[in-house]
Amino acid sequence: MSLSEAIKLTRQKALMSQEDFAGQLHVSLASITRWESGRSIPNISAMKSIKVFCLENNLPFETIETEWLTSRMESKK
Repeated sequence: MSLSEAIKLTRQKALMSQEDFAGQLHVSLASITRWESGRSIPNISAMKSIKVFCLENNLPFETIETEWLTSRMESKK
């Protein structure tokens, strides 16, 4: 599963729109759109917010974390 798919699936499991998800994470709607389309990845601050969101909503964070780390390592090659 890609990072973009993992983020989208997490949002959908929470039954939230992109706009509501953005509000919960304190990021822009454009950020959510870029993440879910694979055009960008969350920064470390956003990842912390996603982790808190997952913990508070009893949603798995491991896949998002693993895919994010993989994406970061690939971009540094």
